[in-house]
Amino acid sequence: MTINFLDLKKVNLSHREEILSAIEEVFDSGWYIKGSALQRFESAFAEYCEVDYCVGVANGLDALKLILRAYMELGRLREGDEVLVPSNTYIATILSITENRLVPVLVEPDLATYNIAPNNIRKAISSKSRVIMPVHLYGQPCEMSAINDIAEEYKLLVIEDAAQSHGAKYRNNKVGSLGDAAAFSFYPGKNLGALGDGGAVTTNDQELYDTIQVLGNYGSQKKYHNRYKGVNSRLDELQAAILNVKLKNLDKENQLRVEIAEEYLNGLSQAKLVLPKILDNSTSVWHLFVIRVDQRSKLQSELASRGVMTMVHYPIPPHKQEAFQEWNNKSFPVSELIHEQVLSLPLYPGLDKDSQQFVINACLDALSE
Repeated sequence: MTINFLDLKKVNLSHREEILSAIEEVFDSGWYIKGSALQRFESAFAEYCEVDYCVGVANGLDALKLILRAYMELGRLREGDEVLVPSNTYIATILSITENRLVPVLVEPDLATYNIAPNNIRKAISSKSRVIMPVHLYGQPCEMSAINDIAEEYKLLVIEDAAQSHGAKYRNNKVGSLGDAAAFSFYPGKNLGALGDGGAVTTNDQELYDTIQVLGNYGSQKKYHNRYKGVNSRLDELQAAILNVKLKNLDKENQLRVEIAEEYLNGLSQAKLVLPKILDNSTSVWHLFVIRVDQRSKLQSELASRGVMTMVHYPIPPHKQEAFQEWNNKSFPVSELIHEQVLSLPLYPGLDKDSQQFVINACLDALSE
């Protein structure tokens, strides 16, 4: 028996007929960019995230970039301003900052949750700090009350990187509504995944919403009239139509993820590894089930030999990347420890009970040797 880390074909199979019908509808409409499918999705996703506005864009990185760029155009940010960001995030979060000629300030996470630690944010604030960019990593919300309190105290913007947390809640409020703006990715492997690239921005700020809409359409609000030096970043009609189908099933599929995670937590409770910890006031949507173990490579190899495929999210911390050589001599020990030890187990809708138990047994067997 082999358990793949992720089986997107199986994930999407239950939506096959409805997705094909939605694609056919777009095909027959003859309208493929900024049409009715996108309008429906933006309205539905804004309502789902409990905000007033949503803008569909080309991908999650663009969503972050456009939020920052819009704040620059609105005079809230300027080149050289600092953005506080977790030191263990995926590189896209940081690229959104450097692409806008802003300065990332890496902040160590909480070792228990892997999310940015509010007490470390406070220590990192300087006279140039303008933004806190919490990342709801692996599907679990950050400690947003503490983060927002700090932001209010220092007059900072809060921009959520919600790429891995569609539907997650913090104190009964959805991610995407917990700061000034939020960025989502609809990369196929996400909890709400398209059949290609896609992203969105959510916010309650109408001025920000209007500016992002214009920036993502070549800086043009009226055809051939360009207010800004914009970009081309739009969620196309086909992906919007597919997302309209999948959004209706998101809560159900997130619940399946929760149930699988609970099986893992119970089945591995006595194993010699560090299991994920969820905050009492949070609801994780378990984009990933991430364990920590001292000899990760050995365990990964042992699991593979038993037919369980795993992945590492992520093997190299941002400050050790070749792209950021200016940081290579810096030390972020918590982040470095996380990146050395984390291992993601298979978890996705469609992973049946037998497969879940197979993963648990494989882990227990591998760790007992």
